[in-house]
Amino acid sequence: MKRKRIILLGLAILALLIAADIHANEASEKAALTSAIAWLALADGGKYPETWDHAAARFKNALSKDQWVASLKRGRAPLGKVLSRRLKSKMYTKSLPGVPDGEYVVIMYDTEFENKPSAVETITPMLDKDGQWRVAGYLID
Repeated sequence: MKRKRIILLGLAILALLIAADIHANEASEKAALTSAIAWLALADGGKYPETWDHAAARFKNALSKDQWVASLKRGRAPLGKVLSRRLKSKMYTKSLPGVPDGEYVVIMYDTEFENKPSAVETITPMLDKDGQWRVAGYLID
């Protein structure tokens, strides 16, 4: 009987830990999504230098502001205005290929641009060292 209680207590603790982890992941996803939406609003408004200003430290260390702005102008400007954007998926993770472990949320949108009616935007905020979620990656397919 005592062993059954110990097993049940262990299972209850495990269930609480899993629930707490799920809640933490949901909170992280929500904060990352808020950061991504604000960052995309800058890009949608053609404020490309400001997207670099509001990016994660790792992003800024990877390329200069001028390099980023030139890249975004080449890749995004020809697409025209965003006509619609719909959240496709979001996934919290602590590891991604090719980058150091950390806290990331990979967010995908189905996006319709003026000149590209069917695109997928992938934006990846990360938890920066100061505890703020900031964009560390952006890709349009």
